[in-house]
Amino acid sequence: MDEDGYLYLAGRKKDMIIRGGENIYPVEIEYVLHKNPKIEEAAVIGVPDAYWGEIVKAVVVLRKGEKATEEEIIEYCRESLASYKKPTIVEFRDALPKNAMQKVLKTVLSSESPVG
Repeated sequence: MDEDGYLYLAGRKKDMIIRGGENIYPVEIEYVLHKNPKIEEAAVIGVPDAYWGEIVKAVVVLRKGEKATEEEIIEYCRESLASYKKPTIVEFRDALPKNAMQKVLKTVLSSESPVG
């Protein structure tokens, strides 16, 4: 929200994650993840959680020859994001599902994620 009271959404409204009543925009977390020199690409989705409603899941593709742990990626995010925005789950993949235009298919990622 700006000083005049206008609200701006970052990313698509349908991608917004609601964790315990807090709105989280995946694009903000993806921006932080893309600054990590070990990460080639990343996508952030919300996955159902019995307590929080949704939790943050990062799906990450590492650069060739790089290694990282889930804890390392979460800690990296903790340095730049509010605690409630950092990923709870990090999944490593060789590639992200994409359409013909090379857009990440978050719907596919969401359908493949189990309920928390």
